[in-house]
This record gives sequence, C-alpha cells and structure tokens, in this order.
Amino acid sequence: MMNRRDTLLSVAATALLMSAAPTVVPAAAAAAEPDISKLPRQKVELVAPPFVHAHQQVTKDGPKVVEFKMVVEEKEVVIDEDGTKFQAMTFNGSMPGPLMVVHQGDYVELTLVNPATNTMPHNIDFHASTGALGGGGLTLINPGEQVVLRFKADRAGTFVYHCAPGGNMIPWHVVSGMNGAMMVLPRDGLKDRDGKPLHYDRVFYIGEQDMYVPKDEHGKYKAYGSPAESYTDTVEVMRKLIPTHEVFNGKVGSLTGKNAMTAKVGETVLIVHSQANRDTRPHLIGGHGDYVWETGKFSNPPETNLETWFIRGGSAGAALYTFKQPGVYAYVNHNLIEAVELGATAHFKVDGKWNDDLMKQVSAPGPIPGGPTN
Repeated sequence: MMNRRDTLLSVAATALLMSAAPTVVPAAAAAAEPDISKLPRQKVELVAPPFVHAHQQVTKDGPKVVEFKMVVEEKEVVIDEDGTKFQAMTFNGSMPGPLMVVHQGDYVELTLVNPATNTMPHNIDFHASTGALGGGGLTLINPGEQVVLRFKADRAGTFVYHCAPGGNMIPWHVVSGMNGAMMVLPRDGLKDRDGKPLHYDRVFYIGEQDMYVPKDEHGKYKAYGSPAESYTDTVEVMRKLIPTHEVFNGKVGSLTGKNAMTAKVGETVLIVHSQANRDTRPHLIGGHGDYVWETGKFSNPPETNLETWFIRGGSAGAALYTFKQPGVYAYVNHNLIEAVELGATAHFKVDGKWNDDLMKQVSAPGPIPGGPTN
C-alpha cells in the first residue's frame, strides 16, 4: 500500500505526463535549428529577492546562452510576527524564486535540481517560453533527480514562472511558494512611447504571495512536519479562496523596517512585481508610476503617471519611478485590507534633501484658533 507521499508523487507525475507528453522533433526540423553550440555562454549566479543579479540594460552583443541553476528546497518557514509556521516549497530557498534577467533573442538554459532530501516531484513552467506547458512537460523530476531545459527568449517583457506538476498539485505548489519571475529586456533597452531610452539606477523584485494556512479547532494556525502532511488541510482552505496571509517576498514584514528597500532622491528605480495566482493592485504611497508596463510586455508602450496599477494573476509587471522626496514610502497592495490586515506591505527608505516646493507643512498641528468649537 502506498503512503501519502508516494500517492502524491504518483498523482502528480501521471497527471502531467498524460497532459503534456513531448513529441519527437522530425530530423528535418531539427536540422534547421541554429547551431547553438557556437554561441557564447554566460553563467549567472542568482540572488534572492528583492535583489537582482548584475546585468546589462542594453547590449550590442549578439545572442548568447545564459546558464542558470536552481535548486528546489522544501522547508519550514515562519511567515508572520506571531510565529506562524508554514511548509514552503521554493526555488532556491526563497519566496518568490529569483528574478532571472536575459535579453530578447538569448537562450535560457536552466539546470533544475530536486534533491533527494525533498519529498515531492517538481517542475517549472516559464510563461516566457513556448511549448510543452512552458517547459513543465519536459522538467518533471522526482527527489534525487535533475533536468536541463533550454528555450529561446523570443519576446521581451516580465513573465511569471512557477511549478506545475499536474492536476490539483499545481495550485498547491504555487501557493506554497513555488513561483518567481523572468525579465527579458529588449536588446536596445527600455523605451518610452516615443522611442526614447529609459534607464534605471536600481531594480527590485517583489513577488506577492497568497497563503492558505489551516487552523485547528481553537482557531490557532496548525504546524506540520512536511508539505505532504499539510496537503489535505491546506487544499480545504484553498478551495474557499480566502487567503490567511497576503505577503510580499515570503512573509509579513519581509520588506519593511530594517528590511526596507533603499534609494536616493534623484535615482530611478525599476520595480518588477509578480503575482502567480491572484490579481493585485500595487501603489507607491507618496509616489507614482512614471512609466508602467502593467502587463509587463516591453513591446507595448508604457503607460505614464499612474497612481495605482493592475497586475493580473499569473503575470508580472514593471514600473519605473524617479524618487523626488526623501523619507519612507509604503509600497502596498491597494486592496488595503490585504495590505494592512494580511501583510502585503513593503517600504522604500529614500535618502536626500526635502523639496518644499513639492510639499510643505505650512503650520504644525496645534490648538484651533479662538478656542474649542462644538
């Protein structure tokens, strides 16, 4: 008799393989492919969000093969100030997984590793790619296996990636932390609607995550010994479509206070924001979206001067803003219930000189002239 872990492994593998069995490429078609072996290669070391690995915004070089490696890590994490424990499934140990940056026309070559210490099968679906369920049909690996996938980044923009092992395993893995984003830059860089170049001094990646943590009969969040152990209870909460937590980068407070993102007055910051499962509405309190690609597609002209923008579930968008005042800016999901009550809040801490022309406190709070009024 199979235990729960073996059953989950079997269900996930069978569902995916039945829906996405890869086809054999005819020899004639294969012969027409470019000789990728002659392209230069670049190995990139990924970094944990909100930070992004070093990259060029503009390149004059031809296409290359960009090599990435990600290791799936299943681990228990704490997701709020109350110490709530959560069985996370992650790419490279972070929620979200790292932001990958390449240029349009480059080839992405990912080595995906599922260590033997894990308990579940995993794969990866790149929304930036074409075919085989975004690569999900070619990357399903059990614990103790690894796979190498290569695809051409043939369209520019910001795109979600996530685990999609088949059937009801898909939403469970996604809301357990297995999602991230890729940014495919135009080779000549970002442009405004008139074709003028746009440049950023800093880039941050914010991955928004809805979580569904079961409670016991006393209303306390439950803890589990493994992802498989949490599965049945978690799915029951998921099906009600009401998150218990809505957070940026894995937990409440991950980007506030001492963890705030930093910038200086006069610097232009690119914010890449993804949500692999639910719609969201980013808003920078005290600032704006100077240039915003709501759908993340850099081939489309950016909208300008937005107060709040919309990121569709299952997508990533990008916003460019030049900070004009110092201070702490709150960056929130402007469903303010989710921002304040469930945790979807981040901070930017900006250094520089205050500009009275943009805002000035004309008089400080004090008594009403003439005494109390009824």
